[in-house]
Amino acid sequence: MMGLEPLKNSLSSFVHLLGFCLETLSAFCVLLGLITTLKIALASFRRRQFFPFIELRLNFGSWLALALEFQLGADIVFTTITPSFVALGKLGAIAVIRTFLNYFLNKELEMEMKFQNELQNKSALDQL
Repeated sequence: MMGLEPLKNSLSSFVHLLGFCLETLSAFCVLLGLITTLKIALASFRRRQFFPFIELRLNFGSWLALALEFQLGADIVFTTITPSFVALGKLGAIAVIRTFLNYFLNKELEMEMKFQNELQNKSALDQL
């Protein structure tokens, strides 16, 4: 089995690199979400319009959901080289928590979008 050692080391290095890339993309998504959300808030403030709270939540929440997807991908990748059941259990628990966070975040975003659509429909009817 000595011949497989270099292959295992290469796989481990590749998995760590891929996991790092996925985690970096996740952090980048949070940063982009923050920047775009701040742009929306500042534009609204400059125009002296109402504060677009729902739009801000939808925008930032979408970026957070994407970031969680990348984090979950990194967790899955890291399970391929997990050396023990304890480490695998920890990664599994983290993955479950992130999956639940993502699920409930998406549910909340769906409700916010539905609420925003209802408000737009109501204002369109009021203008008639």
